[in-house]
Amino acid sequence: MGILLLHAAAAVAQPASDLQSEARRIAAEEPAIGSEAGAGGDPQTSVAQPVFSARRSAEVTTSIQDLLGPAGDPGGYRAYLRTRGIVYDLIYFTEAVHTARGGMRRGTATLGLVDIDVDIDLDAFAGWKGGSLHTTFYQIHGTGASRSFVGNLLTVSDIEALSASRLNELWFEQSLFEGRVAVRIGQLATDTEYMVSQTGILFTNGSFGWPAILATDITSGGPSYPLAAPGVRVKVVPNANLSFQGGLYDGDPGGPDRFGREPDPQRRNRSGTRFPLSDPALAIAEVSYAYNIEPGAKGEPGTVTLGGWYRFGRFNALGQDANGRSLADPASSGVGRRLRGDSGVYGLIDQTIYREPNDPNDGASVFLRASGSPGDRNLIDFYLDGGIAYRGLLPGRSDDTMGLAVGYAHIARGAHRLDVEAVVLGEGPRPRRSMEAVVEATYQAVLGPGVALQPSVQYVFKPGGGIGNPRDPDGARIRNATILGLRATIRY
Repeated sequence: MGILLLHAAAAVAQPASDLQSEARRIAAEEPAIGSEAGAGGDPQTSVAQPVFSARRSAEVTTSIQDLLGPAGDPGGYRAYLRTRGIVYDLIYFTEAVHTARGGMRRGTATLGLVDIDVDIDLDAFAGWKGGSLHTTFYQIHGTGASRSFVGNLLTVSDIEALSASRLNELWFEQSLFEGRVAVRIGQLATDTEYMVSQTGILFTNGSFGWPAILATDITSGGPSYPLAAPGVRVKVVPNANLSFQGGLYDGDPGGPDRFGREPDPQRRNRSGTRFPLSDPALAIAEVSYAYNIEPGAKGEPGTVTLGGWYRFGRFNALGQDANGRSLADPASSGVGRRLRGDSGVYGLIDQTIYREPNDPNDGASVFLRASGSPGDRNLIDFYLDGGIAYRGLLPGRSDDTMGLAVGYAHIARGAHRLDVEAVVLGEGPRPRRSMEAVVEATYQAVLGPGVALQPSVQYVFKPGGGIGNPRDPDGARIRNATILGLRATIRY
């Protein structure tokens, strides 16, 4: 709030020289709508897509090198590598997240992430037309608020993960038919391309990126931050508006837990170099249509996406064993009956609702996403989120973005029924899971090329879906939580 007041005060009286400078900046800007800079590899349709994001689906081009002048590229090595088709980026995220009220306990989590990306254009490097290589490496340090303080399903931070130095993606892509078809093979992440909202990448809660229903229901969270998995993806772009993509991936990026001793996939695959290949596969496919992206289009631009996933293999039912007994029954085997396959469907819309008349790269966008999965084998059977963001609302702050978003996860009826049966069958009073929701308000202030500061406030309803607090001797439900965050980002 203090930042907003300072910006507003500074904007009350804008000198004429500043107004002239602003006019020159607007005239020099390339149109964002319809460009290839849209998050997730689709045309940009959200005018409020932020300059910075921790989502790997985002297209971030601003760099602190622009501030440093000649000192930004000592010896000219970076420029030389670029002429040979080699481009590298380094991004550092650091944040402090304070659980001010509620959750499992109060406290502050600090977390840092070094994200190193290397891209090689094989045409410029070796004369291989249409070929490219990519790799991503992470160095993660610190602790996460959801794991240590809140206990919720809709992860407080999109960079929360166990401390580790790990390989993420490592793939080769071949473009065919003048770029209309692209085949990618290697170590792949799905959260960079599927169910991506260009407006939603502003928010720091992890569920506004890779949503909680996918992170919870797909084995080991699926190939998503910080894990990737071997796979192949094909993308077809018949024209500028339409795209189809689908992929087949190893179904457990953590690799199999052969001895049943380590349920955490991040610990099973600590360095990201396990490359599992023996697990039942995960298939994902989606189609996206971008409209009103042509210059002079009468309506505001937007994107509609429909998709789904299927996980091969067998899964345990949530509530009953093979004999039909409740798993809460002392006479039960304690193992859910085996069910074949798992799946989910989803849809999203990103819609620009207002563009400033004098600056068409500033304005407001909204997003809405929904997803469902079978409730007999998944903890979350329905998920919904949405929000609004405005880029350039304050005078003189064209690159800043502010937003408000809400996410809701419904606990499957099978899990809720199991909680009720546990009470009836004599386990004593216990909370009954029903839902979890989060509200986030955030403001991303771009301080200069490659530098940003982003405060946020989150309020979590029924953390964990309404589970008992493991730190409470009486097993009372984890209280609703108020969470304050501050993130700094530097990109080189």
